[in-house]
Amino acid sequence: MTQVRLNERRPALDYSTFTGLARTLANFWADLEAHHPGIDSLHLPVDVAEAWRQRTQSVLDRDGANRPRRWTLGIFVPVRAFYLDIAAWALEDPSWAPWAVPCPVRRADTTGYMKAKREVTARMHQRVRDRLPHLMRLVDCAEDHLHRQAELLAAGYSCEPEGIFEHAGGRYWRLPPGVDQTGPVRRTIEEAVWVEDLGTGERLDLTHLEDDAFWTWAVIETLRHTGVRVEELLELTQLALVSHRLPDTGETIPLLQIVPSKTNQERLLVITPELASVLASVVSRLRTTGGGSVPLVARYDAHERVWGAPLPHLFQRTRDYRAWVISTGMVNKLLARAWARAGIRNSAGEPIKATAHDFRRMFATEMVTGGLPIHIAAKILGHNRLVTTQGYAAVFNDDLIRSYRAYLDTRRAVRPAEEYREPTDAEWTEFQHHFQTRKLELGDCGRPYATPCSHEHACIRCPMLRVDPRARPRLAAIIDNLRDRMDEARMNGWHGEMQGLEISLQAAAGKLAALDRTQRRPGPVPLGLPSLTHARGVGS
Repeated sequence: MTQVRLNERRPALDYSTFTGLARTLANFWADLEAHHPGIDSLHLPVDVAEAWRQRTQSVLDRDGANRPRRWTLGIFVPVRAFYLDIAAWALEDPSWAPWAVPCPVRRADTTGYMKAKREVTARMHQRVRDRLPHLMRLVDCAEDHLHRQAELLAAGYSCEPEGIFEHAGGRYWRLPPGVDQTGPVRRTIEEAVWVEDLGTGERLDLTHLEDDAFWTWAVIETLRHTGVRVEELLELTQLALVSHRLPDTGETIPLLQIVPSKTNQERLLVITPELASVLASVVSRLRTTGGGSVPLVARYDAHERVWGAPLPHLFQRTRDYRAWVISTGMVNKLLARAWARAGIRNSAGEPIKATAHDFRRMFATEMVTGGLPIHIAAKILGHNRLVTTQGYAAVFNDDLIRSYRAYLDTRRAVRPAEEYREPTDAEWTEFQHHFQTRKLELGDCGRPYATPCSHEHACIRCPMLRVDPRARPRLAAIIDNLRDRMDEARMNGWHGEMQGLEISLQAAAGKLAALDRTQRRPGPVPLGLPSLTHARGVGS
């Protein structure tokens, strides 16, 4: 049944969504079979459904202890959709009717889904804001690391076996051939330069370290200039480098062809001079190691579970005596090491790292904040909906202000000049003076600009007074003073003054209570459920 439902949905889903849905539904039924052996129907008893919902609320951590699950809606929503789809199909095809049963996920269990999605988007935007300002620092660090490793490898090559050489303040001994070396890559000693750092005693495969540094640099540069998905990056081949001639000017534009990936949409990206330099370095390196041409390598598709045809893939490297296309896990490992070498930390002092998909979000943010229309950005990123692109772009406050000011300048340019005039010095001084005079002892006055004080400066009674939380001790002292003055007026029989003092005391006490409510921010009060007896009594 689950397989039939997935096949119905598969044409409208990309592979990531499809595999996620299949995994969720398979885990749903596996959990039921594990805790309720012998179950053979989608129609779950009430106690079974309740037990499953309770188990879904928590998850086992590495220590074997239960902890609250962070994203229960990611399970409840697909399971509920599974049951509702069957009910909808039963209306059109009676053969589905035996499977149309009550859903174990109540509608109340899925409330707050859009709020949770917005929270996820907000976290992703904050993630971009934390990383984008440090992107160029990471790029510079990766380029410097590549230069250092290349210079160290060249120094190792120039040294005879069993010789000692110095480089960048360090002394190294090049190991002789025939010494048993253990490293991340298996190959003969003639293919690698192994040295021993005489300062630390560590043995290093300089050829492998330089190779790691090169592909780290190439991955970072390609991701930040294209914003492609990691699987699209690894599917790039020499055949993807195409050109287009503009019909009006005859200019030839180099393009990068992105093969259909997640959304099965082919698209073309303009190759910038920076990206062209990176791709040229990659092709040159592969031709050097491949005997004059880019080697043909088959790539394993982890999503489709099939091997592709041998193609001149750009992101390939030699490991264990043969050429392999770099894997997704290796890409993220290279990026993690690059962020660690850069030593970049956030405002809280925590180390920052970014995955390949974070580069895609940073690329989208730079495009949108740089003035590119969002519908064009969606085409470049390969999104089917503008809403998806909007979720990728994190707008900074300064970008928001700058864009709005640019909009105002553009609007002013297309309107008649007589509609606009610069404020005089007196008007500007008055405008600034208004916001200075609104600052009161207890807070700020909320009246709008160019309006007089309608309460004759009776601030403690004025509803426009916004009390500053830091002024709470002063407000409490005013309330105590008002009570003392009321006692004095009561003793002396000043009834007229008592009435004014009482109005001021009520206003001050109300502002103090409102301030305390804002500071406490109490949560929802549990009201409980009415009993059946009480419900019958109310209706009788």
